[in-house]
Amino acid sequence: MGVSMQDNHSSSGSIDLSQFYEIFFEEAGENLDQMEQMLLDLDLETADDEELNAIFRCAHSIKGGSATFGFADVAELTHQMESLLDKLRRHELKPTSPMVDVLLESSDALRGLLARHQGSDAAPPDTSGLVDRIRRLAAGEAAVVTTVATPRPAPQVVVAPPPPPPPAPIADASQPANRQLHLRIGPLDHPEQADAILELFRDIAGLGTIRPLPTAEPGMRLFAVETTSSDSDLIDLMAFHVAKEQVHISDAATAAPSAAEPATEDPGFGLFEDLPVSAAPAPTAAPTVAMPAPVTTPSAVISSPPAATPKADAKPAAQAAQLESSTLRVSVSKVDQLINLVGELVITQAMLAQNSRALDPVLNQQLLAGLADLDRNTRDLQESVMSIRMIPMSVVFSRFPRMLRDLAGKLGKKVELITHGEATELDKGLIEKITDPLTHLIRNSCDHGIEMPDVRASKGKPEVGTVTLSAAHQGGSILIEVKDDGRGLNREKLLDKAREKGIDVSGNMTDSEVWMLIFAPGFSTADVVTDVSGRGVGMDVVKKNIAALNGTVEIESREGKGMKVMVRLPLTLAIMDGMSVRVANEVYILPLSSVVESFQVKSGEVNTVAQGAQLVKVRDEYMPVIELERVFDVPRTDHTNANTIMVVIEAEGSRVAVMVDELLGQQQVVIKNLESNYRKVPNVSGATILGDGKVALILDTSGLIRRSRH
Repeated sequence: MGVSMQDNHSSSGSIDLSQFYEIFFEEAGENLDQMEQMLLDLDLETADDEELNAIFRCAHSIKGGSATFGFADVAELTHQMESLLDKLRRHELKPTSPMVDVLLESSDALRGLLARHQGSDAAPPDTSGLVDRIRRLAAGEAAVVTTVATPRPAPQVVVAPPPPPPPAPIADASQPANRQLHLRIGPLDHPEQADAILELFRDIAGLGTIRPLPTAEPGMRLFAVETTSSDSDLIDLMAFHVAKEQVHISDAATAAPSAAEPATEDPGFGLFEDLPVSAAPAPTAAPTVAMPAPVTTPSAVISSPPAATPKADAKPAAQAAQLESSTLRVSVSKVDQLINLVGELVITQAMLAQNSRALDPVLNQQLLAGLADLDRNTRDLQESVMSIRMIPMSVVFSRFPRMLRDLAGKLGKKVELITHGEATELDKGLIEKITDPLTHLIRNSCDHGIEMPDVRASKGKPEVGTVTLSAAHQGGSILIEVKDDGRGLNREKLLDKAREKGIDVSGNMTDSEVWMLIFAPGFSTADVVTDVSGRGVGMDVVKKNIAALNGTVEIESREGKGMKVMVRLPLTLAIMDGMSVRVANEVYILPLSSVVESFQVKSGEVNTVAQGAQLVKVRDEYMPVIELERVFDVPRTDHTNANTIMVVIEAEGSRVAVMVDELLGQQQVVIKNLESNYRKVPNVSGATILGDGKVALILDTSGLIRRSRH
């Protein structure tokens, strides 16, 4: 039951999924934050379906990602949470306070498990009790769980457990003995250097604990350190923040008593006795994490140790410092604003360039040279800005081979994944939002589409099923396809399931309308609920996420042959090279990537065939002709020199000749989404503003070619 994966060139080898860990951990953390906030805001008496569905989706997303990366403990706990939340959203159970409590505790446990997978040395939380409580609650045994959850408000019960875990690695015979040191740093030019030392101890697992001590020496900082590292190791690690000559290490036991370390110094600020010193600086970490816990959810304190070391991966400080200095996290809204401003700058530059054509080049030589520099710099700037958000689809595609391999092994199937268009670049925002829908579509193809090997053999099919994932730019859209050669969709079965769900259907519905039923909320054709599918969640999320991007989903299916899901996403904002053409007094933009050639044509060279269709002969090949004047009903007053130029465009593997009056030239244009600002217009993918301030339509070459076929 093996699974082979290959791309369109060669079979792929093993893929290192660790490059995607950071993205998963960030998304999981965001989902946990969102879920906790929604649980805390949940009104148990008036909880509506949307709230419960939103909480369910958070758990579902974490489970899907954790299963992809092989984090079985996270997937198991979130699967149990799903079971409880599924009954709540289906109104089989009524939400209660113990349910909220156990879900919040599960959220804390998930943080601990995720921190463990990130490299934290803290012992992983034991989730067996949580799993048992969730199962009992899902079975309706609320009274039993309530008694278990009662002791939670006592803060001492929550705060007391942390002391035993930290000494555990130290007590291990394989570890060197702890050393109590005084670390004296200085003189320092910048206070941030000392803060970097504190961050160093926070980021590197196993380095030790540190707490600041007051000192009266100007420019000097004093710390009490407990570590197993040697003096030379500590000096080498800190050399990236301060010079070696500024580091002075002494044994705390033999150090002379000093007012620099008063006896009243307490890392817990007097709030907790015998509280072990955290690897993070006490003044910033201890109060903010521990104080709110007894008020809202005391169990959150348990998860604070792993949360305090999100990057505890035992990397050398040099590498960590290099990573921190070479990257900068910026809000997506700021990048969007920057892209918009650059787009407006391109429009302004085009306007200046157009107006400068009437100037005398001799009298305005310096001005025209400056405008030429502005043109070049604007192009470089917009290319750099646009590249900030562009990511190849290979980043997304690489997530699926491992997922499909594990899923096929679990289902006892043989599946081959074929990918096309990995180099197709998409906006980062699009990639982030399309990843989850693609995950659902591929899991659906493997689970519902591909048959078992013996069934495929009995039907004369290869035992190894095929799932094909492709991405390509088409016209002004991005087309992503997920295709399988499985059993396809059964029309009658879908209609029967729809009637069971109370969905209004009829036998007169077209196949396309019937196929779209699988996107109905809670709709599932699975006979058994598993951790793979059967809950009716997934396909409705696919449609919801794609609709949020102003995209569309289409399905093609043949029973016994397979199914293909086509996701088409419109462009939101981009800058592209275009060919400006004139028809009467209107200007249109053809994507330069679709333009093949142009030539002068005489009226006698265009032949009319059946139903008024026109053909033109181009080098012994007859090509369909499209008159933009007729497509867009362009009014014309001057018929001289009309439709004398043909522009050959290519899309979807076909070519057509577009009849225009004049070629105005090649230029860069800013694409504005027409749907969000106006409405969807056939054969148009967007609009742009020309240098003279007029609006020009950007033509959808794929739509024009499909029009010529019909």
